Amino acid sequence: MEKFTPEYLEMIRAIVAEKNVEQAKAELQKLHPADIAELYRELELDDAEFLNQLLDKEKAADVLMEFDEDERKKLLKEIPTETIAREFIDHLDTDDAVDLIRNLDEEAQEEVLSHIDDAEQAGDIVDLLKYDEDTAGGIMGTEMVIVNENWSMPECVKEMRRQAEEMDEIYYVYVVDDDGKLRGVFPLKKMITHPSVSKIKHVMKKDPVSVRTDDTIETVAQTIEKYDLVAIPVVDSIGRLVGRITVDDVMDEVREQAERDYQMASGISQDVETTDNIFAQTYARLPWLLIGMIGGIANSVILGNFENGFALNPAMALFIPLVGGTGGNVGIQSSAIIVQGLANKSLSLEHAGRQIFKELGVSIINACMISVLVFAACYLLHLGSAALTISVSLSLFAVVIFASIFGTCVPIALEKMNFDPAIATGPFITITNDIIGMLIYMGICALLL
Repeated sequence: MEKFTPEYLEMIRAIVAEKNVEQAKAELQKLHPADIAELYRELELDDAEFLNQLLDKEKAADVLMEFDEDERKKLLKEIPTETIAREFIDHLDTDDAVDLIRNLDEEAQEEVLSHIDDAEQAGDIVDLLKYDEDTAGGIMGTEMVIVNENWSMPECVKEMRRQAEEMDEIYYVYVVDDDGKLRGVFPLKKMITHPSVSKIKHVMKKDPVSVRTDDTIETVAQTIEKYDLVAIPVVDSIGRLVGRITVDDVMDEVREQAERDYQMASGISQDVETTDNIFAQTYARLPWLLIGMIGGIANSVILGNFENGFALNPAMALFIPLVGGTGGNVGIQSSAIIVQGLANKSLSLEHAGRQIFKELGVSIINACMISVLVFAACYLLHLGSAALTISVSLSLFAVVIFASIFGTCVPIALEKMNFDPAIATGPFITITNDIIGMLIYMGICALLL
């Protein structure tokens, strides 16, 4: 960003060094909480603390929520629980307050809750903490404008004004019945076009799109995307309105999930950041490296059993990288398509058989093309005998088909067993295909050579 050029940062440091409070406040006033959090990362700790003391409590709370979860955990360890409750929690929406409290250990959570002055807010937070953080209930907030379907327009407007005073943003006005069950959404346009309507239920938009508290975050995100919503109501098992989720909350969760899946597909077993220490990063990366090492040893054992074959046909060794690399690439392609389909719900487990047959057709076409091209290249470049050329072509044909079907079936099987199918797009597929590919190649060479 332009305002974070070296010149701008030098100016900020000079302001802090001079303890120029008024100018520092003026600069902070221009910045969004997310920009302030970014600015703090560029400054020394003492400089950031000086600036943070100049913020009003509401903006300071918003800045804290803009930090990554790991950064927030480190900061919260240095802040007294009473300060967390009265200077941060009191100025956050319930969904953000719950996210903040989840960054604390169990003992600190209880202390923070005991220091919250607003008993209703504390009760809402306790209720939300009961939900799994990967569900709609775990990320929803309770700040909503709610009206009763039997109210008249004047009653509705009066109540909306009262509720709106305590809210930063109003996305929708939700309509409930006497039992608190969600019945509709009240379009604000109706206040102008139907000012004298007898009851709200006559002008509300009935049967609004909603999600349940136990729905996954992926389901929430897909629903919001499908219906182009900026917020979505959350209901319990009997249809009572209990909260709402805004699109920014969902996007944060989806981004974090995408980062976890990307790391898992890269062979990183835990969520790590560049700021994590050496030991944390090593612990997250070492397991799959060890598994890969075991796979490499297995390949060496396989190749060692065909030592005589290499002595008689040294050119066989030329094609080992080709067979192994092709199998790994094909497997990753197939598994990536399946994982994506499972994630965005374009592929259901009920239609898994159809997808496997489709992948079989694709793999046969790819296998034919690759085998023919390799056969032609070997023949024209005189890379081996006719028997070796045929062996390599047949091996690639078999490896491509196996890798495609294996890459398709593994994520489907993982999904059925309730494991994250993203595991299948990483080293697991590559290592397995390397080993099976070598067995296929060596087996066909043994038969034909």
